[in-house]
Amino acid sequence: MKLYNYWRSSASWRVRIGLNLKGLSYEYAPVHLVKDGGEQHSEAYRVINPMRSVPTLEFTEGGKVRHVAQSMAILEYLEERHPSPALLPAEPYLRARCRMLSEMVNSGIQPLQNLGVLQRIKGELKGDEKAWSAYWIDRGLAAFQAAVQETAGTYCLGEAVSFADIFLIPQLYGARRFGVDLQPYALLTRIEAACASLPAFQAAHADRQPDAVPA
Repeated sequence: MKLYNYWRSSASWRVRIGLNLKGLSYEYAPVHLVKDGGEQHSEAYRVINPMRSVPTLEFTEGGKVRHVAQSMAILEYLEERHPSPALLPAEPYLRARCRMLSEMVNSGIQPLQNLGVLQRIKGELKGDEKAWSAYWIDRGLAAFQAAVQETAGTYCLGEAVSFADIFLIPQLYGARRFGVDLQPYALLTRIEAACASLPAFQAAHADRQPDAVPA
């Protein structure tokens, strides 16, 4: 498998965690989102992913080279093809809650802080992109913490790592980037610390990727 991704992309980060947890090896294919106007806009990459975003997972199946984009779709594919260890709870209600928590980040927070949105706010609209991001991240984390209290144990859903943790951890990194005060989110940072002790999360960390830019 080959993963087209960018070191600091939270969506890419999620897939790296998922691949690591499943014990799956992959080729790391960096796509620089800023260099030369953004490598994701190249004609070659548009063929792979018409949305011009990362991540994209490439693999061979049935003798054909296939591509799946969007982190949730990729993680769902990996879960179906490689069900152990399970990253979605078996019980239907908890499974739904896991997807709900994941989508709170995937749909409710991250799209409002992605690079394309921030470039438009700063460039065309002359706005404060950091203040914009911090507002939506803070609002989203407050909702996430309120929702996760019902199921939290060591991780977001009890004692097993799930999609919810995979989506939460990169978002907390993003929160710090934009200056969000995480003191009100002690439950989330406690879960973060538990995940940070796991090799799969450690290896997927943005700052440890081959294309990472030193701070």
